Formats: sequence, structure tokens, C-alpha cells
Amino acid sequence: MDLGSDIYRQQILDHYRNPRNHGSLEEPTFTHEGENTMCGDLIEMDVELDDDDVITSVAFRGDGCAISQASASMLTERLIGMSLEEVDALDRDDMIDMLGVEISPMRVKCAVLAEKVVQDGADIHRGKIDLDRTNLDDS
Repeated sequence: MDLGSDIYRQQILDHYRNPRNHGSLEEPTFTHEGENTMCGDLIEMDVELDDDDVITSVAFRGDGCAISQASASMLTERLIGMSLEEVDALDRDDMIDMLGVEISPMRVKCAVLAEKVVQDGADIHRGKIDLDRTNLDDS
């Protein structure tokens, strides 16, 4: 086993067992939830923005596999200080790179769920789309 991959696997397990920014915010600018109905992953995110649409605080709640929950935890750490335009620019490769391990095609939806939740929530907040939830089975 590659030592580098093992370190990333340990990091994923650490974020799964000890998630960062887990919980909810007192007064979020927006809240959005999404699910991967194929495997039951669920993530809900609260995001607080400043007047320039820069993320000042973020929290998440959810249930699901280690990949979905760890990627949500890792993403919340990365989101603080990002503008909504920078959030828009995130893609599946960013999420997979952040995890640092190869993800099978069946697990990619697990890895990108948090990214889709925050992007769709931001779009709803800005009036770009009118959705109540993110459902990865429709994408």
C-alpha cells in the first residue's frame, strides 16, 4: 500500500469520526440540504455570508458513508473565506483531490454531495435556481 494513500485514508477516517464544523449556525444566510438517494447519503449545510458574499462561517449536518461525511467536513474548512464565485468554480476534481485517494465511479456522488449542496444553496440564495433540495440522482 502506498504510504501517501494511507495518510489520506487516515485523514478521511479522522474527518468522518471527528467532523469539523459539524452542527448548525445560529443565523445562517442560507441553509440547503441534498441527498444521494442511491446510497442514502444526506447533507445539510448552513452558510453565513458577509456583505461581499464571502463565506464567514459554515456548518453541516448529515448522515451517510465515510466519504460523503468526510468530504463535507473537509469542504467546510476550505469554504471559509471563499467568495460565492469561488464556490461556483469548485468541481468534482477539486473534491477528489481534496480527499487525496482514488474514488471509484460508484463513490464519486458521495464525494461531491457537499459541493453540490453548497453550490445549489448559493444559487438558490442568489435567485439563480428554484430548488428545495439537491438530488444527485437527477444530475
